[in-house]
Amino acid sequence: MATSDTAADILRTARTLLVAGGYDSFSYADIAKVVGIRNASIHHHFPSKAELVQVLVKQYREEAAAGMAALSESVPDALAQLRAYVGYWQKCISDGSAPLCICALLASQMPILPEAVALEVRAHFNALSAWLEQVLRAGMRQKSVHLKGTDAAEAEAFIATVHGAMFSARAYGDPAVFTTIVGPLLQRLEKSPAA
Repeated sequence: MATSDTAADILRTARTLLVAGGYDSFSYADIAKVVGIRNASIHHHFPSKAELVQVLVKQYREEAAAGMAALSESVPDALAQLRAYVGYWQKCISDGSAPLCICALLASQMPILPEAVALEVRAHFNALSAWLEQVLRAGMRQKSVHLKGTDAAEAEAFIATVHGAMFSARAYGDPAVFTTIVGPLLQRLEKSPAA
């Protein structure tokens, strides 16, 4: 992985362009124009676009894993962890800082992705699913979370709802759509079966 300031600028720019339009929406020429370097300089750090996006997704996965670990460590209540996770995305979508999960966007483009990139995307979803299963199991033990299905099925439903809400908010051009969709998900998880 390239570590220079130029490599960091390339990755940052690629990330912005990727979120804006997907894997095929940008070229090295687009990155070069923003960063103020020649295409050859990008190739020096990242010989191919597939390698660049693979490194970008790996970096994104590491950031997400660190965020989930920090959340698990700093917030003892499982339902509060789920709310914080959703709240993170709600803020990012509202302020435009991260309007869409990079891996969700790339997952929607799996048929066109190079295998190395697809593997990184799958690894992200596997890690997210495992973390959510752990949180949901903890919530059941704490009696703050109530599941209608298995923890694995509920984790996948949570992922699908949250990521689907991101796409819907983008489609409608309205960040409030995200909250409208994920609000009932959280209410359902916290609602006691006896209620």
